[in-house]
Amino acid sequence: MVEEEFLNAIPEKFRQHIKNVAFLVEDEPSQEVRKQEGLLAGETLLGLYHGIPTPMRGDWYGMGTTMPDTITLYQMPIERAALEDGLHIRQIIRETIWHEVAHHFGMDEHTVRHREDIRDSL
Repeated sequence: MVEEEFLNAIPEKFRQHIKNVAFLVEDEPSQEVRKQEGLLAGETLLGLYHGIPTPMRGDWYGMGTTMPDTITLYQMPIERAALEDGLHIRQIIRETIWHEVAHHFGMDEHTVRHREDIRDSL
């Protein structure tokens, strides 16, 4: 199963803590998302986490109806990145999921990018 392949890119010690998250695929970021994320012309997103990061969930979390957080992958930007960078689409998807799951666990963009730099230098 393809989903398992990509989720297996997340270490088990973290994967078991991913709760109430829906993984979605859309063609491109909407105009609303582009505006919300402050994207300029020519900029795009490969993925986006939207929700309440795990460390910010209080005792109240899950009481009543709780909509799932979402991690959205944007297919067309991922495909363009693969062509431009000469990478396999699966690799970009794995890296994008890793990045967005890090946000789910409460890491800000600076911290996520720093950890990616460390991971990539190994």
